[in-house]
Amino acid sequence: MKLVTILLLMASVSLSSCKNKSIPPVYDGKDISGIAEVTHNKNTKETILTIQTDGKWKLYTGARVETISRGKPLAEGKGSGVYTLPVSDTVRNYFQLVTEDGKAILAERHLPMEGGYNFRDLGGKKTADGRFVKWGKIFRSDDLGSLTERDLNYLASIPLVSIVDFRSEEERSQTPDKIPASVKEIYPYAISPGNLMASADFSMQAMLDTDSIMIAINRMLVTDPQVIKRYQDFFLLLQNEEKTPLLFHCSAGKDRTGLGAAWILLALGVDEEAVMQDYLLSNIYLRDKYAGYIEQFPSLKSLFSVKHEFLQAGIDRIKETYGSVDNYLQGTLGADIAKLREMYLY
Repeated sequence: MKLVTILLLMASVSLSSCKNKSIPPVYDGKDISGIAEVTHNKNTKETILTIQTDGKWKLYTGARVETISRGKPLAEGKGSGVYTLPVSDTVRNYFQLVTEDGKAILAERHLPMEGGYNFRDLGGKKTADGRFVKWGKIFRSDDLGSLTERDLNYLASIPLVSIVDFRSEEERSQTPDKIPASVKEIYPYAISPGNLMASADFSMQAMLDTDSIMIAINRMLVTDPQVIKRYQDFFLLLQNEEKTPLLFHCSAGKDRTGLGAAWILLALGVDEEAVMQDYLLSNIYLRDKYAGYIEQFPSLKSLFSVKHEFLQAGIDRIKETYGSVDNYLQGTLGADIAKLREMYLY
């Protein structure tokens, strides 16, 4: 790990000191959002900054984006490198990166869950008009049944206040969620894969083709009346500021949750290609969760992963049926796009 001038300034806090005034949460100047990333190593418990730049930089931190300290920086340096940050890994941290060219907000996109796999913050995504999705407001994940006490404390530090569970009643009973103490309400907006499968008209040959099954399910996820009702309820919830920070999930966090994340990002103005890339990240984060199943049943790999064709099938069906994604989001799901962008974009 490359050494850096890391300033261990996690000492006494004086509310009256000018050092502790907050930095307005900004992306400013040249877009530098792509030059740095904050990640967490689940094995070593280290929080890592990876940065690519030729110039000088400073990094500030806070427990909320709105309270990032503008006193002495947490870290500073010049040039590219990989740096270990002196912050607690048991609570959520946010960072303001300041360079000679611009400013950006950073945080761990992939949450450091010991008992979870596909836990992500939707924040930091750039929209087509140059704005950015707010960090710390909307999270997605796989099931919460194996979370540790450390995980629950981390999620409570955000603090999560709402959980939307897209799993069926049977799935919930088999693997009950463990709930962070900060959560005020759980919303069981069940979308049952079994019901979708039962209503689909598959030929015998198609039943042996798991890609065809997943493509058909994704098409039904955008047209089935019961599913539409659940996503309508979901968007209504998202448009209530008192219900956030909010986490939504299913069992794997890739299909029902993957489409939910796609609809949110598209409503916020993120372009389709970036939405697709975010969708495909489930293959990375779920690799360890389903490696054993895939090794034992390689022909069923598509049931435990995502492909470009799966999400694209849903988007194409929307355009065929509703004319455009915006028509679907606003006219069918009831998404108030102007309000959502006001709430969730910097």
